[in-house]
Amino acid sequence: MLERWVEAALRNRVVVTLVFLMLLAVGARALLTLEVDAFPDTTPIQVQINTVAQALAPEEIERQISFPVESSVAGLPGLMNVRSISKFGFSQVVATFNDDVSILDARQLVSERLGTVRLPDGVEPPSLGPISTGLGEVFHYIVRARRPGRTLEELRTLHDTIVRPELRRIPGVAEVNSWGGHEKQFHVIVDPNALIDHGLTLGDVTQALRQNNRNVGGGTLTQAGESPLLVGVGQLASVSMIENVVVASRAGVPTRIRDVAKVEVGHEIRRGAVTADGKGEAVLGLAFMLMGENSRDVTRRISARIEEVRRALPEDVELDVVYDRTDLVEKVIDTVRHNLAFGAALVIATLFVLFGGVRAGLLIALTVPCAMLLAAWG
Repeated sequence: MLERWVEAALRNRVVVTLVFLMLLAVGARALLTLEVDAFPDTTPIQVQINTVAQALAPEEIERQISFPVESSVAGLPGLMNVRSISKFGFSQVVATFNDDVSILDARQLVSERLGTVRLPDGVEPPSLGPISTGLGEVFHYIVRARRPGRTLEELRTLHDTIVRPELRRIPGVAEVNSWGGHEKQFHVIVDPNALIDHGLTLGDVTQALRQNNRNVGGGTLTQAGESPLLVGVGQLASVSMIENVVVASRAGVPTRIRDVAKVEVGHEIRRGAVTADGKGEAVLGLAFMLMGENSRDVTRRISARIEEVRRALPEDVELDVVYDRTDLVEKVIDTVRHNLAFGAALVIATLFVLFGGVRAGLLIALTVPCAMLLAAWG
C-alpha cells in the first residue's frame, strides 16, 4: 500500500508539489494569525451573585440572603453545584454550570430566578458579577499623590470618575475594581434630643432626604413660538444643600436638616487598605478581562489607554503600573520560540550526521518546519 502511494506521488510530482505548497501557505497564515496566550483558562462556567446589606451580621446574611438566593437557583438546567460566602454586610453565591452551558445562557437563567427572591426591606437587589474568571485579573495599577496635599478621598474620587470609566470602555475589559482610599459619602448625624424638641422622628428625616434628592421634569413652556424645557433640579451635591432640606413646617416656620442634625463629608466603612513602595496609602485598580478573551491583546489595549488617562489626571497625581500580564506572556512566548528553534536545529543537525549526506539529510529535515506549520493549521 505504501509503495503505491510513493509511486503515485512520483508520477504526479507537480500536483503533489502544488498541494504541499498550498498546505504550507495555509499553515503559515494560521501561524501568523494564531491567538497565543500563556494562561489557558480552565475555569468552569460560573455565575457570581452579589448582594449588599449594610448593617446585617454574617449570621443574618446567611439566613436572610444567602440561603434564599441559593434556594432560588437550585435545579437550573446544567447546574453542577452552588456555594456561598456570607460576610458582614455582603453575600456572594457562586453557581457552577456544566461546560455545555454558555456563560450568557447561564446568566440569563440565574437572572430569571433572582426575580422571585424575597429579601428583607432595605436590602439592595442581588447583582451578577462580571463575565470574568479567576485568571481574568490581567492588569494592576496604583493611583497616588506625587506630593502631600491630596487626601485618600480625592484619590479614590479621581480613580472612580476618570480612570475607571475610561478603562471600562476598552473592548475585552469586563470590570475595573477599586481598592483602598476613601469612598466619599455625605453623613447626616441626627441629634435625638433635637428631634424630640421639634416633634419629629428619624423616619421624617429619612423621607425628607429621599424626596428632596432627585431631579424632575416639568414638561415644556410654550411661549413666543418656543418650547423651553422645564426641569426641577433637586439633586443634593453639597453639605449646604443637605442642611437646607426642609423636614417639616409648622405655622409657616420650616424645620431644616441643620436644625436636627449635623451634616459632614465622610466615607464608607473601610474593610482594607493599600500601601505601595513604603510611601503610604494609595488607591489600587484591578482590571479584569472578559471570559474567552486573549490576555495579551487586552493588556495591550489597556496599556495604550493608560497613557491617555495619565494626561487627564492632575499634575500632582501619578498612575503607576504594578502588574501587566503582557510582560509575562511575552517572556513565555520567547521561551517557547527559543525552545522550538533550538530543538528543530538539534534534530536537523542529528539527521545530517546520521544520514551522512546533505541531500538525504535535507530531505528528511524539511519535515520538521513543515510539521510545525501543519500543526499550527490544526
